[in-house]
Amino acid sequence: MKNPIKLFLLLAGFALIFNSCEEETTFSVPSVTAPSTQTAEAGTSIDLTFNFSAEAGFKTSALVVTNGNAVVTGEATSSAKSGTIAVSYTAGNTVGAGSVTLTVTDTENQSGSATAVISVVEEQIIFSVTGNITQNTTWETGKVYLLESRVSVLNGVTLTIEPGVIVKGQAGTGPNATALLIARGGTLMAEGTANSPIIFTSVADEIMPGEVSSPNLDPDLNGLWGGLIILGNAPISADAASVQIEGIPPSDQNGLYGGTNPADNSGVIRYVSIRHGGSNIGEGNEINGLTLGGVGSGTVIENIEVVANQDDGIEWFGGTVNVTHALVWNAGDDAIDADQSWGGTLDNFIVVNPGDECFELDGPEGTLEAKYTLQNGSVYAGNAEGLVDNDANTWVDMDGIYFFGLNAGQDFDQIPIDYVCSFMNFEVTLPEGTAVTDFFQDGSDAFVTVVNAGENTVGADVSAFDGWSWAAASGALDDTGF
Repeated sequence: MKNPIKLFLLLAGFALIFNSCEEETTFSVPSVTAPSTQTAEAGTSIDLTFNFSAEAGFKTSALVVTNGNAVVTGEATSSAKSGTIAVSYTAGNTVGAGSVTLTVTDTENQSGSATAVISVVEEQIIFSVTGNITQNTTWETGKVYLLESRVSVLNGVTLTIEPGVIVKGQAGTGPNATALLIARGGTLMAEGTANSPIIFTSVADEIMPGEVSSPNLDPDLNGLWGGLIILGNAPISADAASVQIEGIPPSDQNGLYGGTNPADNSGVIRYVSIRHGGSNIGEGNEINGLTLGGVGSGTVIENIEVVANQDDGIEWFGGTVNVTHALVWNAGDDAIDADQSWGGTLDNFIVVNPGDECFELDGPEGTLEAKYTLQNGSVYAGNAEGLVDNDANTWVDMDGIYFFGLNAGQDFDQIPIDYVCSFMNFEVTLPEGTAVTDFFQDGSDAFVTVVNAGENTVGADVSAFDGWSWAAASGALDDTGF
């Protein structure tokens, strides 16, 4: 070669270029690790956590989902070489397998993937309740809760029941009778709506969320479980400041009621239907559909229906709570029963076909004396034994009551004499061939006006019960002429 120096320089340049290529940095493909197989109920969401490593640094992530949908809720930091990515997966409605595949791309546009497998199972909608409620608890819309025994909400605890919930009581008698009891100091927030009432019924009832009428039980079948019992710290008129409520064995101290707080608050009960209850726990000792013992005026009770209870429909034992828009249909005993100087008001109510008295109205049993008011009611007497049963010491005002569907032997039996009571604006549609004094005795005919069917000017606003009550949905209010 004529110029060995040039040849040397050329070879040295090739070597330098070759060595530079050899020293160029390469990065591993991102590695992604999926969580172990998870289980999700159809329609519900679960959280998934993926781990990754990316030598070139994190750039982006992407998801591919089957049988549901998913979103990244916790993205990795840009250029991070390792970390976690959080994903929320909502299962579809198909029972079987679902999956979430997460792909991580690094800054060199290299990608790695991993797949999380989800077993999608049928949504659980039936839950058993086997013991007392000792901490704040929520029963959720669309679910059914089975009372396996008497269940008490204890002092200081709140049970929230969402709209549309169905509560079913197992069969039981004696000390094993099922019931939901709100003890003194406990709180029930049972706020149904006109479109989605809360229903208490028997486990034998095949009704499910979204239904109003029972698909298999008649509205006169009673005694299949207990009932709803609410107890408070408001004053009562009894032989002690606090006593045990009827229907609950003395061994259960959660059954005590009565106190010194007229404004006591046991919660909110709104758009609630109570059905097929009244289990007998002993001779002549049954559970009412709705029992209110010493319940204070801070409690809100509106839009209540009691259907086919073996004992009374609604019974007050003292207290000061007001009740608005109440309907009692096919009570086995009395429809409306007041004891121990209840000091509240029942406004806008309907009574249909009780087994004993339409109204059983008692007076004080102790030193406390309080008057209660019943106003704006429509009463279809049907097969009732009587219309109004007062004691000599009953202290009540009654205003705007319409009676119809009467039968022989039913009566307003006496005007109380120990206290001044007000009875006014009574109207009645009489059976053909009868007189008002056949039914309203002891001078009570003086405040009763006879009207033709459908021409009454007093009574309940029936529209308050449309849509949410079984009585309205079944046509019972139409059939009886309300």
